[in-house]
Order: sequence, then C-alpha cells, then structure tokens
Amino acid sequence: MPPLNFRTLDLNLLRVFDEVMAERNLTRAAEKLAITQPAVSNALRRLRESVGDELLVRAGHGVEPTPRALALWPSVRQALAQLQESLAPGDFDAAAAHTDFVLAMSDATAATLMPRLIELVEREAPGISLRVVPLTTRDPRPLLDDESVDLAVGYFPAALADLTARAQTDTVVTHDSTRLYTTEYVCVMRAGHPLAQGPLTLDDYCAARHLLVSFSGKPYGFIDGALTALGRERRIVLTVNQFFTAGRVVATSDLLTILPRHFVGLANVDDHLVWRPLPLQLPAVHVDALWHGRRSHDPAHRWLRATIARAVGIAAPA
Repeated sequence: MPPLNFRTLDLNLLRVFDEVMAERNLTRAAEKLAITQPAVSNALRRLRESVGDELLVRAGHGVEPTPRALALWPSVRQALAQLQESLAPGDFDAAAAHTDFVLAMSDATAATLMPRLIELVEREAPGISLRVVPLTTRDPRPLLDDESVDLAVGYFPAALADLTARAQTDTVVTHDSTRLYTTEYVCVMRAGHPLAQGPLTLDDYCAARHLLVSFSGKPYGFIDGALTALGRERRIVLTVNQFFTAGRVVATSDLLTILPRHFVGLANVDDHLVWRPLPLQLPAVHVDALWHGRRSHDPAHRWLRATIARAVGIAAPA
C-alpha cells in the first residue's frame, strides 16, 4: 500500500474516528455527529484504506479498537481539540455557565482543597456543579482517557515519571499536570499509645501493628517498598480506603497509620491523635493536578484549573 498522503486526507474522517473511539458504538457515534450510521461506516472504510489498518472491529454490540487505533487516538483527539479552539476561541463566562465537573481525589485531598474551592465557586460561578469521586489508583490516566473524570488530584509519582520520560524521548505526551502543593507523610497514633512518648525508632515501628490506607485495596503500600529496601517489614492488620477512617480507627486502638501531615489536624477528633516523624527517609509528597491534554485548551477546563490553583494559593497553570 502506498504511504498515507496527509495532504489529500479528508479531516472529517478523523472527526468520525474520534467519535467512534469515544462511543465504541457506530449508532451512538452517528447520533452525536448528526449523520447516518451508513455514513459513519463509509467514513471508517475510507480511513482504513488511508492508514492501512482495520482500526475498529466488531465486538458484541459495539466495536473494539485495534492497537493502531489506540495509538492514533490520543494524537487525533488532541489535534482536533486544538483546531477547534483555534477556529472558534471563546472566553468562558463562569458567572453564567452551567457546567458539571467530575474530580477524582482522596478524602484527605478533598478535605484540604474543597472548602476554599467551593467558596470560590459559590461566589463566582453559582451555576457550576462539582462532583468528587474517590481516587482508587495512583495512576488515574485511564479515568481521564475515557472521560470518567475531568481532573484528578493526588500523589502520582509513577505516572508523572512516565510522562516525563515520554517527553524526553519525543513520544506523544497525552496528559498535562501542575503541582499544587507539597506535604509529607507522618506516623499517627492515639495520644495514649505506648509509642507516643519520645522519638519513634525503626525497630519500634516495625514491631507495631499497622493500619494501611490503600486506594486500590492492596495490602501493600509504598512504605512497605521502602522497608523492603532496608531489609525490614511491618505487620498490616487492617486496610481501609480512606484517610479519615484511618484516623478514627487509630484514635481508639493501638494501631499505627500513615497520614499526610497537613491532614492530621483535620482528622483529629478531640485531640485524640498525635504524630511522629517516620523513622525512615522518604521523598517529599507532591500533590498534583492531572488532566488529559485534549482538555488543555478548553476554556471551561482552563477556568477550573485556574480556580483550583487559586484555592491552594499558587499561580494559575497554563
């Protein structure tokens, strides 16, 4: 097959491809595009002939993308979004908007961010609705890819390292991020805990019983990885998926847990909790906002990011 001639490619085919990839269904894509299903099928046929790949194959009641389609889609979607913004730019009128945003974050992050954020929204954009959903992973990129959420806020070291590596090798980077604030994890226990007096040693820490906050439910966290590197281990007897729950449990037990330092005061009930520095070296905890690159030029999403930045007292991201 001759190589693809981009100069003769009908860009409308890319719009159809983008919508079918988003819907995974020809009928729904046709409805979104306001064209007939045969027109969608014909456009996909022409695009297949141009790129030399099936792109989408029938599966059940819909279609499934080939590996080539999955590789193409992020670039196509981002290019279409940038083209739309260039051709039809518009300011986002927050005061008159009626837009819904879905944000993924942990309860500790929500407790830190949301009070100030909702204060700004109520005052400046009363028609805006925010829905916060639990963050169940340290890599929320799949949630952003399928548009389950508009923006994720949290500690994503592996995901951000991967994005940095991709950028350095000139690979297409499909997500953007901005740093919101930096914190650290500390060891938290009840005020009357036997280890609450004096420095916390590594031996005492490893000998204690522990409560782990795990978004995914896996009974192994990054602390355990750090301990393994030192040839040590701890005993985890309870796993929960919320920092607030962890604080309530250790306040009435002899379990130790790890909480973000800034959250201890928010989770503390009647001064029942105390914290100690962890007896091992860990990197700083950076809390970042992460979103899909196709939303970077969306005026509404830009407003959301700028408002979140104001809520934590930093300069608005690009």
